[in-house]
Amino acid sequence: MMHHVGRVISRTELVEHLYDQDFDRDSNTIEVFVGRLRKKLGTDQLQTVRGLGYLLAPPEGETPARPAR
Repeated sequence: MMHHVGRVISRTELVEHLYDQDFDRDSNTIEVFVGRLRKKLGTDQLQTVRGLGYLLAPPEGETPARPAR
């Protein structure tokens, strides 16, 4: 998530990046980790975008870097 600040990352993308293919996709492990990160970062930093995924907001006053084209 730190490499994609300001971009919505889907739960599926997180699961594919973190786990083997035999991971139980119905597990709530991702939600537990997101909850723990929110406790450490604050609720404003890590946002849920309903139906899309999670967004790590840039620090106040900063804009996210745009990828090179």
